[in-house]
Amino acid sequence: MALREEFPDAYVQTHLSENLNEIEWVKSLYPEHDSYLDVYNHYRLTGERSVYAHCIHLTDKEWQVMEETGSSVAFCPTSNMYLGSGLFKYRRAADNGVRVGMATDVGAGTSFNMFETLNEAYKVVQMQKEKLPAIEGFYRATLGGAHALYLDDSIGNFDIGKEADFVVLDPVATQVQQLRWDNSKALDEKLFVLMTLGDDRNIYRTYVDGRLVYSSTR
Repeated sequence: MALREEFPDAYVQTHLSENLNEIEWVKSLYPEHDSYLDVYNHYRLTGERSVYAHCIHLTDKEWQVMEETGSSVAFCPTSNMYLGSGLFKYRRAADNGVRVGMATDVGAGTSFNMFETLNEAYKVVQMQKEKLPAIEGFYRATLGGAHALYLDDSIGNFDIGKEADFVVLDPVATQVQQLRWDNSKALDEKLFVLMTLGDDRNIYRTYVDGRLVYSSTR
């Protein structure tokens, strides 16, 4: 808390309500607080640049605090599915203005690839009988992620003046992708092919600060 007050531009990144045992453990440590998130809120660790991974089992009151404080969620579908932690309520967050970015996790996530992360995210939302359109998914992996980090003024899309970190994609790196691509007409259909079938083979070139740092040899 002292560091956050001394350096208000610093980021706070931690877990929140990933599984039920974790929630009970926090309650045992802080019985005087209403909820897991209430502990962070009490110590003024919510708000801008506070990024909470997982957020699977939040109560309605906790969601309200997330909305009111401008806190962000790192949606980690590969980790959540691998550990059986539960299904992130994506539509509950997105439709109520909570900042959400796609995240690959490092502890239990099964891939660092954003295509595979989007693929798993689609399944998480689909299992709740809701939808994650491809265009919306790619937004969460780009400008939406920047928005969650309060960095959308400098990264996330190709607006003039923003930092030029980006990848160039080959959308038909495999025969299956080519087949699906050829049978897709609208842009959202083509993006859906990448969202569900894409992997590292689709990365044709990578630029950092406008400088080419990787080029595929295929």
